[in-house]
Formats: sequence, structure tokens, C-alpha cells
Amino acid sequence: MEQKFEGTPKSEIRIDGPKLLRSEVTNDWGSLLRWVITQNGKEVNVHNARPMLNYEPKLSTKGSHEAVLQMWKYVDYKKDAQGEFTNSKFVEVSNKITFNI
Repeated sequence: MEQKFEGTPKSEIRIDGPKLLRSEVTNDWGSLLRWVITQNGKEVNVHNARPMLNYEPKLSTKGSHEAVLQMWKYVDYKKDAQGEFTNSKFVEVSNKITFNI
């Protein structure tokens, strides 16, 4: 069975105290959904976003962080010499928010 990517998944995220909150995903493809937290452009925390609409990141680094929701877009199994997918990838499905620890 082939996965169909009808519509573009979209969710809104916001911060409420120490928690990140997300809306339900519209046009959900049903694949892996994850929170990605970055600092200075580098991933510092990744967490499964499917089970709950909120997430309280446990971060040890102080400073400014950015959060976004990403969903896996599977195209095929093609990989490069390092074993990384070349066509399938995570795509951003929410707005980005900035917060400080």
C-alpha cells in the first residue's frame, strides 16, 4: 500500500509556562510526529509528540531555544553511503517558537 500525502499537515504550537502546547494536526499523514528543540541551530532535544498535546522539555543548557513540530515524510528506502535517507525526511509542520531557560 502506498502512503498518500494529501494536504499539508499543520499544527500551531505555543508556550504556557514551562510547557509547550500543540494543537491537533490537520491533514495528518499518521507518521512519526516529534518535538524538536534547538539551541544555536543545533538539536538539543527530540521527543515524540504523538501521545500528548503538551510537552515540558527537560533542558540542561541555559539560554534561548527554538521549538518546532516535525513529521516524517516517507518517500522511499533510498539511502546514501552513510546510511542516511536521501528522499524521505522530516518536514516542519508547525510555527516555530522561541523561549528562554
